[in-house]
Amino acid sequence: MLAAVLALPFPAHGAQTHDVRTFGAVGDGRAIDTAAVQRAIDAAAGGGTVIVPRGRYRCFTLFLKSDMTIVLERGATIIAADPVRDGGRYALPEDRGEQLYQDFGHSHWHNSLIVGDGVARVAILGPGGIDGAGLTRDGPGARWRKQAGERPLSMQGMSAAQIAELEPDARAMEGLGNKAIALVAARDVRVEGLTIARGGHFAILATGCRGMVLRDLTIDSNRDGIDLDGVSDVLVERCRVNTPNDDAIVLKSSFALGRVLPCEDVTIRDCEVSGFDGGTLIDGTRRRTQALAPDRDRVTGRIKLGTESNGGFRRIRIERCRFTRSRGVALETVDGGVLEDVTVRDIAMTEVTTAPLFLRIGDRRRGPAGTGVGAIRGVVIEGLDARGIDHRFAATLAGLPGHSIEDVTLRDLRLRYLGGGEAVVEPEELADAYPEPSMFGPTPAWGLWCRHVRGLRVEGLHLSTAGDRRAAVRLSDCPGAKVTKLTQNV
Repeated sequence: MLAAVLALPFPAHGAQTHDVRTFGAVGDGRAIDTAAVQRAIDAAAGGGTVIVPRGRYRCFTLFLKSDMTIVLERGATIIAADPVRDGGRYALPEDRGEQLYQDFGHSHWHNSLIVGDGVARVAILGPGGIDGAGLTRDGPGARWRKQAGERPLSMQGMSAAQIAELEPDARAMEGLGNKAIALVAARDVRVEGLTIARGGHFAILATGCRGMVLRDLTIDSNRDGIDLDGVSDVLVERCRVNTPNDDAIVLKSSFALGRVLPCEDVTIRDCEVSGFDGGTLIDGTRRRTQALAPDRDRVTGRIKLGTESNGGFRRIRIERCRFTRSRGVALETVDGGVLEDVTVRDIAMTEVTTAPLFLRIGDRRRGPAGTGVGAIRGVVIEGLDARGIDHRFAATLAGLPGHSIEDVTLRDLRLRYLGGGEAVVEPEELADAYPEPSMFGPTPAWGLWCRHVRGLRVEGLHLSTAGDRRAAVRLSDCPGAKVTKLTQNV
């Protein structure tokens, strides 16, 4: 315990320690320990540390307080209780008015295992972990009246019953929990050294937060891993996130708090994301039997900006990250926000399940009246090495007529495709469709396809394929494009 206290990011919290067993927690994996753990949290509020020793603590919703730290010691696990089996319920979704422009999961925070609402100077530390066994990954979609671009085009063949299974009615969510850790309007938060399994809709959702560090996390979850929505001044470092069914680390700027909030000053570095079979990152087997995500496209597990993009993104850095058996980097704005000053560098990818790179301006405009078309400008992608890429999808930059992507630099990219593509016609614009690399079908080039891009600079692009009938590069409506040091091996 002393070592854990000495390592506290907020040293003042070490002045008082509170062992959850002192407050009545059993930790046998069967007893419901919610009340005892909450008593320890309440006692630590204002400057203390909660110690969770080895054991399995089955809980419903726990509410964090300001100026406190939770330390889960080695062998300690907080388990999300099951409302049906355990005869309890999670906190109800809070009423923040009508939520039209983002999914249910983005719009509520209290219906979670661990909740931090408006807290400050809080830490949750490992080396123990969280098992979201009793959480659900489901939740209804947005109640937006236009209902355009709500789902990937790959889901078009699904029946109403199949979609309803993934998106139940909001009333069915009462008493259920669908996030492992939910933070809203919090500041100065540290989450470090934890392992999170089966995190529900989001293993970590942070909305409108500032001053966060997420470090040395292992997340192996059944939907999204880390979602940062309208946050500022955030560092995500040395995290391993496995999410075959959805995105691993994703930045968003939704309308969840009823106002436009940009996502800004975020650094993601030295992380690993993947789409191995669920649970097999944690157990070390890294199996590869799951072929498709629930959207009926190939497994996900990527780093993405978007899809929710009302407030835009600025000053984002993604550095020295590794993608394995996942979709590639996606930078998207479809709801009116501006995506600018984004740098992606020193990225390694293997087994790329769609395009290695996807930049998209769309015209979904899911937002209040007056929401316009967004913009992408000032993006640098350099030092990206991708191997085993699905032959159907080139690295893609796709703006819209009259709304070009601007000032993008691609420098020292090495893209190795599996090969086997046939010639295809130029795809439709699909302006208001949900943005995914597969939305256009097989792209008209196999290596790099750009449409409606102004001021493109390519400085070192090395392409190879096992054989393909399409052109290696196709640029359409790309005034001022400059391509140097292009090599291709077919």
